[in-house]
Amino acid sequence: MSLTNLGILHTVIGVAAIVAAIVSYIKFGKINLANGSGKIYFYGTVITSLTALGISKLGGFNAGHVFALFIVVLVAAAYWLNKTKKENNKARLLENFLLSFSFFLSWVPTVNETLTRVPLGQPLAKAPTDPIIAKTLLVFLLIFITGSVYQFIQQRKINNSTAFEKASKV
Repeated sequence: MSLTNLGILHTVIGVAAIVAAIVSYIKFGKINLANGSGKIYFYGTVITSLTALGISKLGGFNAGHVFALFIVVLVAAAYWLNKTKKENNKARLLENFLLSFSFFLSWVPTVNETLTRVPLGQPLAKAPTDPIIAKTLLVFLLIFITGSVYQFIQQRKINNSTAFEKASKV
């Protein structure tokens, strides 16, 4: 199955967003919207999700489109928390979760589309219901859960040290 021009644009920007998120995770342990890689993830994810609305193997508006819009809501809420609740340490916990959850959800169509297309001519999966897709997504789910727990612990440490610093200045 070949890609349209919109499909190619969607894929290139989506891959850039995923790479940016991974870079941000490696550097900061989270998707950091204050940094370039976090900003690339945010804008790339919004563009990728919105371009997904113009792509459909099934024809018409479908569950995949709702999924893309849900991801936009997640990253938009995280962005709003980042911009309006800078001094609220608890908001960082929710911001981190929303961005990580959006990243995990981005892998659902990515894994499905990749495994049903690659390698060309003999893809690893025959359909979205193929067991290899479910097993791959299970691995991503376990990574998401583990990473979210790690982020929560790390953010709590940051929040506690910030609270201690504020208390010692009073």
